[in-house]
Amino acid sequence: MKAAVFNIQKFSLHDGSGIRTTIFFAGCNLRCRWCCNPDCFNMEEHDTYSLEELLAEALKDKVFYDKSGGGVTLSGGEIFFQFDFIQEFCRALREKGVNIAVETAGCVPNEKFVKLLELVDFVFIDLKHYDDKKHREATGVSNESILKNIVSLVNSNVDYCVRIPVIPEFNDALSDAENYAALFKKLGVKKFETLPFHQFGEKKYQNLGLQYFYQGVKALHDEDLTAYRKILGEK
Repeated sequence: MKAAVFNIQKFSLHDGSGIRTTIFFAGCNLRCRWCCNPDCFNMEEHDTYSLEELLAEALKDKVFYDKSGGGVTLSGGEIFFQFDFIQEFCRALREKGVNIAVETAGCVPNEKFVKLLELVDFVFIDLKHYDDKKHREATGVSNESILKNIVSLVNSNVDYCVRIPVIPEFNDALSDAENYAALFKKLGVKKFETLPFHQFGEKKYQNLGLQYFYQGVKALHDEDLTAYRKILGEK
């Protein structure tokens, strides 16, 4: 069993607690217009690792995980795109006493999502838009399964954070913040954060010869989201 991986980032400090190794798995079932990792789409162009090889790579920094309260974060792309490998990898990490966080868009059947919850310590899950039609327009998929999985996550014993990528002219209006707040109250979501739109992936589109929907659009900064976050009650 092998997995396609397009990046391994050591000493990550923003993908969970402590010092972490973030592993970016190739493949995704969404096509978000603002995606910062378009290089993840073609799985055949990336390095492949066996379970043993990737485990050995992840364990190189275990001393730092243990000292800092960190661990390994599985990201993408979309980790559920290589679900069988992800499950086995999580089991192997758990056997070694490694804290596991995952980042996902959550567009996956609920039974698979719940299975993964049994193997991880923390889940970051995105909610690109509260409105199904707009979600489909900008990502290519419905938000129905995502919302269902958020409910399962909230009702589980796994720690979590629901992330809102705040995108210009898509979900950045104060009325959008109000609708998110109402939805979170309905779903019981208490842990969430907003992520300002950035342009970190713009050059990747150029290098890949791909059209970028947000070409030339200005990035957002924390100060741009002050009122938005106040409505949400983000701490």
